[in-house]
Formats: sequence, C-alpha cells, structure tokens
Amino acid sequence: MAVFLYQVGEKMGLIEVQDLYYKYNDSEEWVLNGINLDIKDGEFLVIVGHNGSGKSTLAKMLNGLLVPNQGTVDVNGDKTSDRDKIWDIRQQVGMVFQNPDNQLVANIVEEDIAFGPENLGLESSEIRKRVDNSLKAVAMEEFKRYAPHNLSGGQKQRVAIAGVLAMQPKCLVLDEPTAMLDPVGRKSVMDAIQKLNKGLGMTIVHITHFMTEAIQADRIIVMEEGKIVLEGTPRDIFSQVDKIKEYHLDVPQVTELAFKLHQQGLKISPDIFDIDRLVNKLCYLK
Repeated sequence: MAVFLYQVGEKMGLIEVQDLYYKYNDSEEWVLNGINLDIKDGEFLVIVGHNGSGKSTLAKMLNGLLVPNQGTVDVNGDKTSDRDKIWDIRQQVGMVFQNPDNQLVANIVEEDIAFGPENLGLESSEIRKRVDNSLKAVAMEEFKRYAPHNLSGGQKQRVAIAGVLAMQPKCLVLDEPTAMLDPVGRKSVMDAIQKLNKGLGMTIVHITHFMTEAIQADRIIVMEEGKIVLEGTPRDIFSQVDKIKEYHLDVPQVTELAFKLHQQGLKISPDIFDIDRLVNKLCYLK
C-alpha cells in the first residue's frame, strides 16, 4: 500500500515554523516577519491573504525551496536549513504550483507520473504501482495514456498532483492550484484535494484566494505584510466580516448576505457560509 494511504489517528506535529523571517536579496523589507506555525499530520490548512502578503513565500519555505534568514522550519524533525536533509524533506513535503503546464514533463500522462519514481531508481513494478495508485487518488486512471495537451486545465492540474503523490509525500502544499482554472476545473481539483485529505488522511496546505475553497479547511490563517494576523476555523474567521474586509479579502457571498441581514436586526447568525443553512434559517424566521 502506498505511504500516502495511511490512516490518521491523533494528529501529531508534522511541520513546525518558529520565528521565521525572510527577505529577498533585492529587498530591504521582510517578506516574512516573525511567522510561528504548527501544521499537524492529516490537517487541511488554508492560507489566504492579498497579493504580496507573503503566503507563496511561506509555502516555498515548507519544503526548503527557500531557506529562512532567521528562524527555523522543521519537517518531521529535520530542519530545512540542513541542506544534507533537503532531499528527505522534499520527499515528505510535495509542492504543486499555479500553472500545471509548467509541471508536466512527458508526452503521456502515465510517463509524467512515473518521472519522479524513475529518478529514485525504483523497480519497474514499484513504479507501476505508484503510477496506478496516484492516478486513482485523483480520479484520472482512464486518462493515463492521454497526451497532457489534450486534457483540460483541471485535468492537467490533477495530473500534476498525481506526479507529486507518486513520490509518496506526507504533506501536499498547493500554491493557488486553481487560480488559472474555470469553475468546473476548480471543482475537480478541490474534489481531488478533499479525497486526499478526508479520505486518505494526507496533510494539505492550500493557498487560495477563493473563499469558497477556504471554507473547506480545518483551519485558516490570514496573512498580511508577512505576518499571521488571524487564525482559526472557517467559522471563526468568516464570522469577522469587517475584519476580513480590512485585510482586502472577500468573504463567501452567503456569509456576507447573512452578515448584512444580521446587521438589519434579523435573528440570523453572521457566520453562515452554507446556502442551505441560510435558507433554512430564513424559512423559520418569525
């Protein structure tokens, strides 16, 4: 059985970020400014923030693509600053980026999935098992002999995710993977992510600017000027509509409607983000 099919019991720490500071060589300002964050095994964490808030830089810290100027990022006991450990760290924390075309390297889907395991020097039987398991995990088995350029954007992104899964990471970090997709493609990718997390127990760190995706998380952190300014469950975060707007972020439309109705004096909770729940509340108002 593939490593990423493990079952999660009590959630343990997987990634620990302590007093993290980072700035790019041509900048005098900290892009990350004192970040402290614990990510648990099997957690679905969403990171939101407007452009320039530091969320993508933080994502690249989690598997050692970037190394802190100050502070530490610890992955399952290994620090990303220890470059002797970087290969082990990147096998544990896989990255998926915004544009799937930049991540696909082969002419056939199954060959693309096999690329990583082949570079590990694995036996052909193990590679085949990993390819099949990874494609099944993202519901792309029937497309294994397709050319990637014949796939939709959402399908390409699921292939990119499968390519990372074939390396059997414990954690998947996704940096705005649905930003370039249409609504159908976004839903297909989010369905795959939910299956990996809820069905297979994989740790997910998902960066997005779509609040309808953020509400699916176990926990949300909001970033502003390189700092974590809000942290909590989706209900904790989206109950603070005015605060969210201060950080130049949207809230789910149904939540904004519930908030405005609440402000008008209706007995409606301002932290609703499910349309059926709002309709049910409105139907029973006296």
